[in-house]
Amino acid sequence: MSDTDDGEATASGRRDSHIRSFVLRQGRVSDAQRRFHEEGMPRWGIPYRPTALDLDAVFGRRAPRILEIGCGMGETTAAIAAEHPQNDYLGIEVHTPGVGSLLKEIATRELSNLRVIQHDAVEVAGNMIAADSLSGIHVFFPDPWPKKRQQKRRLIQPEFVKLLATRLAPNGYLHCATDWEDYAHQMLAVLSGEERLVNMGNGFAPRPPYRPQTKFETRGLRLGHGVWDVVFRRRT
Repeated sequence: MSDTDDGEATASGRRDSHIRSFVLRQGRVSDAQRRFHEEGMPRWGIPYRPTALDLDAVFGRRAPRILEIGCGMGETTAAIAAEHPQNDYLGIEVHTPGVGSLLKEIATRELSNLRVIQHDAVEVAGNMIAADSLSGIHVFFPDPWPKKRQQKRRLIQPEFVKLLATRLAPNGYLHCATDWEDYAHQMLAVLSGEERLVNMGNGFAPRPPYRPQTKFETRGLRLGHGVWDVVFRRRT
């Protein structure tokens, strides 16, 4: 898949309207991940469709809704959902090993408040999430794309943040976290530039208690690596 400035051509020849922040790699999918993916997607997966979801119907209740963009291998997303059963969580992840692992977490923890969409987060947010419907959005440790020529692929860009802000209900929050300092400053600048959002702290924020500290993060902090949290809320 080659980089372009005006989107990318798909297998059908259609050119996407945005630069993707991910590359689908042929990573190894374990037997367990494959099994949980095959068995779990019909139960807890939501197919991508370019129409707004009825989240009350999806979860069978009315509750605060949190969107988790980029679930990775799923441990953090599942831990947050388990610790906050009063909320419903919608996780987005594109890579099959991660989706399989997240579905395993849902099954083993018996989580009723977590669903998964395996698709591009930009398209999901734009087409499947209704305006003013979310209590919160988490974007934890997105791919930093550290090389200068790659940084146009970073997920946190003005147009995407503008879109996310419209999906938040008034006073809903947008929480980003990264362990790359230059990306942290970009996140802070981009969120500060969105007129619908207001910073909940003075610059960067301390890690909120609802975001678990991962093993990777703990090891990095022990080695002197930094982690930066940025938390904004939508203006009322």
